[in-house]
Order: sequence, then C-alpha cells, then structure tokens
Amino acid sequence: MAGRLEGKVALITGGASGIGLGAVELFVAEGASVVAADLQDEKGAMLEKRFPDRVRYARCDVTQEADIAKAVKLAADSFGGLDVLFNNAGHGGVPTGVADMDAEGWDATFALLVKGPALGMKHAVPLMVARGGGSIINTASIAGLQAGFGPLAYSAAKCAVIHLSRCAAAELSPQKIRVNAICPGLIATSIFGASLGLPREVADQMAARVEEIGPKIQPIPKAGMPEDIARAALYLACDDSLFVTGTHMVVDGGITIGGRGSWDPTVGSPILQALGISPEQAEQMRAAMAAQRAS
Repeated sequence: MAGRLEGKVALITGGASGIGLGAVELFVAEGASVVAADLQDEKGAMLEKRFPDRVRYARCDVTQEADIAKAVKLAADSFGGLDVLFNNAGHGGVPTGVADMDAEGWDATFALLVKGPALGMKHAVPLMVARGGGSIINTASIAGLQAGFGPLAYSAAKCAVIHLSRCAAAELSPQKIRVNAICPGLIATSIFGASLGLPREVADQMAARVEEIGPKIQPIPKAGMPEDIARAALYLACDDSLFVTGTHMVVDGGITIGGRGSWDPTVGSPILQALGISPEQAEQMRAAMAAQRAS
C-alpha cells in the first residue's frame, strides 16, 4: 500500500530535532523524499545516514534568505522539485515583556518566527507552481491564540504566523497552493529550555520534564509529543486535506478549551471558588435542587 506522501518532495525546517525530526521520520515513512534544513550539522548528518536515499540535510539559518534559497534548490537538485514546505524552525524568543522589552531580541524573534516562514514561502512557490500546486504548513502556537502561553515577542510572532498563513492562502489559491498553520500546545521538546537560555544539551533534557507534567495540566491526560504535531502536518501535507486552506489546526490536548474547572471536576468553577463554594458544596447544591424538582 502506497504511503500518503508517495512521490512527493518535502522541505522541513528545524528538521534535525523535536517536531521537525518527528515530521521527517513520518514523512519518509509515508513515501516522501525530504530535505531537512537545520543548523545542527551532526544530527543532520545522522539523518542522511539513516535515510540515505530519501533525506538530504541542508545547513540553513532561516533568517538568511540565501540559506533558504539553497535549501529549496537542494530539494530541486536532489529530488526534482518541491511539493510540501513545512516552516517549522523556531525557538522561544526573547523572554522580556512590555516594560523591559529588548528591541534587538524582539527583532531577532520576528526574523526567525515570521520572516523565516515568509522567505520559505517565497522561494518554495515557483517550484510548487511547476509541480501544479503544493502545500505549505507553518508552525504557529497556542501562544498566538491566547495570552499566557509564551513570552510577549514569541506570542505576537506566532499570532502573526497564523494571519500570514491566512493571507498567503488567499494569494496562492489560484496556483493550487494551500497554506495552513498548526498551533501546538505543550509539546515535549527542547524549546522551553532553550527559551530560558539553557545550553542545548540541558534544554534537550528539559523535554523529559515537559513529558512528565503534560498529562497533569490538560484534558487529554497524555504528554504532547513531536509525533502528535507530525501527524497533523502529514494530514495538511497529503491529499486528504485538498479542501483545507487558510486555517489553523490546534493540537494541544485540549489545554485551550478553558480553565481547569471546565474539565476537571475536582477543581470546580473559578466563579464558585471566588464565592467560597467548594466543589463538594456545589455538588450538594445541585443534588438538593434536583431533589426539589423531582418532588
């Protein structure tokens, strides 16, 4: 049985670790040839050794247009074109807020998280047009949807990615190029440690901590893993989503559904908490009202 990406060529930025690595592995398993673009040369070389006929590594700083152009050209030279672009490279951005804003850090965050995907689309589009269309997927975040899930610059940039995807989808629809975004929730990767300025090795270890706490703070009691986002990217990359463009897919274990009281019966409503009514007292009140209605 053919894979869902059989015969397709994909470029995945940030492809040497985390969500990007999960996508590379899944896309290859589904039949794609992949260019994994990253700055982690050792991990990139390991990917090429694992998949010698299906993966090429491109050293690529997505804030540099020349690097992106080279990565796109590698897809054409190695595999004959490009059908899927997964703009996934990123980090947590500068951790400052409004009052202590770091202007240089703000610019660097937007260069990586917003300019990078925009440049990726710019250089991918001609190859996709030559193939009769394609799919572009941009990694956004639940931090781009609600406050409280990331630093200011990161959150604003991810919100921009969502609207960038929507606008690009409108512009590129005549060329049969679909553009969508994915909004991951708490995923067990090194991005949280890296956003705190930890060395990469330590940040990688922090992913285990995220895996441990994830099931405890969201409706779906399991840790969010890179493969969860990779599966969403696979859907948007393959022909199963031919009628889907200009939207954002939230993949977060339900953490943005609402406050804990909306899904954890042991916590109760924050309004009732403010009134000093415990979950047990609220249940007693509901039972009393039900008995009154039945009498």
